[in-house]
Amino acid sequence: MNEITKNEPLTVAAVQMSSQQDIEANLADIKAAISEASKQGAQLVVLPENCCSMGRQFATAERFDELSDAMAEYARAFGIYLLAGSLPCPYRPDGVIVPDGRLRQVSQLFAPDGTRVARYDKIHLFTATVADKKGSYNEAATFEPGTQTVVVPLEANDAVYQLGMMVCFDLRRSEERRVGKECQLRCRSQRLRQAGAEVLSAPSAFTYLTGQAHWSLLLRARALDSQCMVIGAAQGGEHLYKNGDSRQTWGHSTITAYDGTIINSYEDSDLKNSANKNYALVLANLDKAGQAQGRQKMPIFDCHRLA
Repeated sequence: MNEITKNEPLTVAAVQMSSQQDIEANLADIKAAISEASKQGAQLVVLPENCCSMGRQFATAERFDELSDAMAEYARAFGIYLLAGSLPCPYRPDGVIVPDGRLRQVSQLFAPDGTRVARYDKIHLFTATVADKKGSYNEAATFEPGTQTVVVPLEANDAVYQLGMMVCFDLRRSEERRVGKECQLRCRSQRLRQAGAEVLSAPSAFTYLTGQAHWSLLLRARALDSQCMVIGAAQGGEHLYKNGDSRQTWGHSTITAYDGTIINSYEDSDLKNSANKNYALVLANLDKAGQAQGRQKMPIFDCHRLA
């Protein structure tokens, strides 16, 4: 883990966790991670998907407002932007209860004064059969997909940065759109860049096997697609469920530059190398001017035909 000097344009931190089903214990880990990250100069802290609990989606959703308030208080107390990875939520952005007994998987950004400035509902849901202990994954049985692209400004060091929000499987899926007789495919990251994004958040909980095969590749590909910094904050290790089941996630939280270069990463699934802490930090700086110059030198986005 590299400590970053405070005179850089924007310092970001990805938090790796191994969230279990004890929400209060997870909250204590989150607070400790934010405290340490802020001491190291982080101005934007990104938590992983399912940061407050793994595997108890409906029980956690009952506490959505309470847990969101806790995240807002952490942002205010430490004076940072906090991207609260994801929380299951029983209602849509307009307040309407999600039908069919399902939820929304919601990522939220809180400003340094504690105000919630953005909500993004995960669009692409993971449905797959994986050769691991769990075997079958079907997020659509629990969650309703979101519909809205979200890019939000954040201010730091007298500059404005545009943050595009994703969650986990959004990294992988292409989206189809017909323009006349032509069928166009594009990645969510390209849509976010089209909407003005400079940095992308990607809180995730990749399975161990899919993460081992694709995590780093997907982060780098999405950075190259969009020419944005990508912040991959991940769950890692084994998650034990109260019913006796368990799930293993890949971890390896990574921050990738606009050109696909890995700036910094935590090279492990488990937190055993993290000084006995229940989290790990990955910090990096976003060089706004340098990224803009890189885009000008290689204007590959001009080649994309996005409706």
